[in-house]
Amino acid sequence: MSHARIEEFRSDIVATSHRLHANGWVANHDGNLTARLDGDHLLCTPTAVSKGDVRPGWLIIVDGENAVIEGARRSFSELQLHRAAYAARPDISVVIHAHPPVSCGFAVVGEPIPHPMMAEPVVSLGPEIPMVPYFRPGAPALSTAIGEALQRADVLLLERHGLLAVGGSFEQAYLRMELVEHQAKIAMNAKAIGDVRRLPQSEIEALSKKGRPASSPMREQTDDRSSSPSAGAVAHQRPDVSGLVDQALKRFS
Repeated sequence: MSHARIEEFRSDIVATSHRLHANGWVANHDGNLTARLDGDHLLCTPTAVSKGDVRPGWLIIVDGENAVIEGARRSFSELQLHRAAYAARPDISVVIHAHPPVSCGFAVVGEPIPHPMMAEPVVSLGPEIPMVPYFRPGAPALSTAIGEALQRADVLLLERHGLLAVGGSFEQAYLRMELVEHQAKIAMNAKAIGDVRRLPQSEIEALSKKGRPASSPMREQTDDRSSSPSAGAVAHQRPDVSGLVDQALKRFS
């Protein structure tokens, strides 16, 4: 399959997979990465491989029904998370899911990562790191919750699970995830010393005036579906999350 960025995506998926493993953010066969190609096609890491071992030739392409159309390996079971993200955010090109251990500690406890505590992360991440409630894998409510949360943020904490980060490139999504894990470490240290002090609401509002950084590069709309908003309109028009998620679920349920 051809796509203007496919070779870039292949290289970046491999490099990012290795970074996740080197950081200790994935273990065993944990984690998965995808890039959106044309239409409903996704370039993916396959199931049942260590992210520290991923090679370009191991990557697969799946169609809108999640059937493998290129590559010799099998697709992973958590494609629902990625489909929900793409359905909700026409501007993004990539999704990373991993299990950074400190963030996952908050997810297992069921406590949101305290944010914002510091000024710089508000500018980089926005005023919220949402925690999506636990739903059984495959539940339609999980897709709906992810889609709604991604209207407010670019990195999500999944209760009893891990982190989901999106962006215009793997570098952008990775750095967003890295910053959230760093905030989780700071919060854990702060809790050991005393109370975590959040920024005053007036300061949060002032720092948030410019909004979160846009997906970079912002994805161009390459398909012919007239219902999809143009790339230039994404930042100004809120997608119909419920409708987009319902369409995605029908394609691979």
